[in-house]
Amino acid sequence: MKGAKFTFARLKYTSGDWDTDQRMPANVLNSLLEYTTIPLESEEKVVSLSSSELFNFPFCYLSGHKLVQFTQQEAKNFKSYVLNGGFVFVDDCNHDIDGLFAKSFEAQINSLFGATALKKIPNNHAIYSSFFEFKKGPPTTSFELNGWGDDLVHDYLKSIEVNGRIGLLYSNKDYGCEWDYDFRNKRFLAEDNTKFAVNIILYAMGVNNS
Repeated sequence: MKGAKFTFARLKYTSGDWDTDQRMPANVLNSLLEYTTIPLESEEKVVSLSSSELFNFPFCYLSGHKLVQFTQQEAKNFKSYVLNGGFVFVDDCNHDIDGLFAKSFEAQINSLFGATALKKIPNNHAIYSSFFEFKKGPPTTSFELNGWGDDLVHDYLKSIEVNGRIGLLYSNKDYGCEWDYDFRNKRFLAEDNTKFAVNIILYAMGVNNS
């Protein structure tokens, strides 16, 4: 699944609203260009979860607000991708552990991998030091305490690990919305909030700076 250039591949699935946070991939790609030397494709690639094309990409992103109910082929591909070396970052745009996306996605994962497969990631995990250092674990987003969702800060991420490496990274923190702005506006931030995206992608690509 290794390619010459990193491609930000977004997964399109039949149910729900997969096409979220449309400025986010360009912003993240700009950060990779700014902070790293890995070769990049300049635009995101939309890939159908039901397509075998999925297996051409070592990193994929899946998000939404609504129901997640994979078709039989989507479920088969998702499971095979995770178990065979792929990395998928799943982000709940509702930032709500009791919301429709979270409940339906987790039900899908339980049916595919078992009820105990998805586990909390400790704050000393390698993903928090793969490039930038996040000693307190996952950075908080501005959307977690804005009165929407469950109004909680989720102080952990979850994952499914395969052979000692994360194959599925799962977030209720709504990073997609947090990073959904024109990359040229990043200069107005006191701290670049896309740095954790760099960590996620470099970990997925097997690049470790620590």
